[in-house]
Amino acid sequence: MRRLCKSNTDRVISGVCGGIAEYFNFDPTTVRLVWIALTLFGGLSIWIYIIAAIIMPRDYSTADDNRYSNEHYYSDNHNNN
Repeated sequence: MRRLCKSNTDRVISGVCGGIAEYFNFDPTTVRLVWIALTLFGGLSIWIYIIAAIIMPRDYSTADDNRYSNEHYYSDNHNNN
């Protein structure tokens, strides 16, 4: 089952629009443009974005950033014996 998550690979601010685009299989730029238009003409969507950025979980299954993994830490700092 797919979950609606913030994107790790396609993010500008927090990954909300990228996550929505991945979930619905849309172009992320289109989602961002629609979100900006709704923010400019409605005003409410800025609060929806902030709430979504807080509530939506991060998608760690597509994370290619291993800076904080234990394997990376130990391979870089403890193999100098």
